[in-house]
Amino acid sequence: MDPVDPVREGTRSGGSAGTGTPAVRTAPTVPAPVRGEHTHAGPAPRRARTLVRRSSVRGQVLDALRTALVTGELRPGEVYSAPALGERFGVSATPVREAMQQLAQEGAVEVVPNRGFRVVERGARELAELAEIRALIEVPVLLRLARTVPAERWAELRPLAEATVRAAAAGSRATYAEADRAFHRAVLALAGNEQLVRIADDLHRRAQWPPAGGPAGRGRADLVADAREHTALLDALTAADPDLARTLIADHFTPGCRTP
Repeated sequence: MDPVDPVREGTRSGGSAGTGTPAVRTAPTVPAPVRGEHTHAGPAPRRARTLVRRSSVRGQVLDALRTALVTGELRPGEVYSAPALGERFGVSATPVREAMQQLAQEGAVEVVPNRGFRVVERGARELAELAEIRALIEVPVLLRLARTVPAERWAELRPLAEATVRAAAAGSRATYAEADRAFHRAVLALAGNEQLVRIADDLHRRAQWPPAGGPAGRGRADLVADAREHTALLDALTAADPDLARTLIADHFTPGCRTP
């Protein structure tokens, strides 16, 4: 299958479609669909294979679109057509439209009747509100975990923290966004509350979408500083230094200051 390479239909609010803007450079490729596994010797039912293929393509298109949102390739305020994106993906418009509908549920885009989907324009206030909600949810949990989780469990998270540092040093916003969320998910998972992890991860993802004007405000140095807070926090937790850990946790979740 052709590479997943979403491209803008290039219509800002009130503009016209089909301006031929550059393709999204950071989108991953869509490999051949994975066949379902079956325990019987005969061929798989046609419907089952179709469902696996459709779900696989839709999921990979969704991942590509999320990457494009984080990197700013899908620009706030612009409208994107499912057929145009589907043509670039080498798929029909259906999985693209379904992926866009999922993004609409997440608040990343909004439906524009008879035109496509417009990327939501986010202001500084909305991003600050998301950061505040994250702090209200995650900080109390982290403070409790700092008192109850043994040092060896914190040490197990070191590879995830170091992955965020490598991604930040490389300057890849998309890779850093994934690594950042993976680290926070692993930390919160220590609380044993799956609903907490799911809700916090959704809020974290929303906070990673850049504001109107693109991601220029958060450069490599900002990402590196953010990532190093992960390793510093693990150092404090591994050393059983709750006072330092409390300070680092509070700093990391300062509203409006930690939206990579």
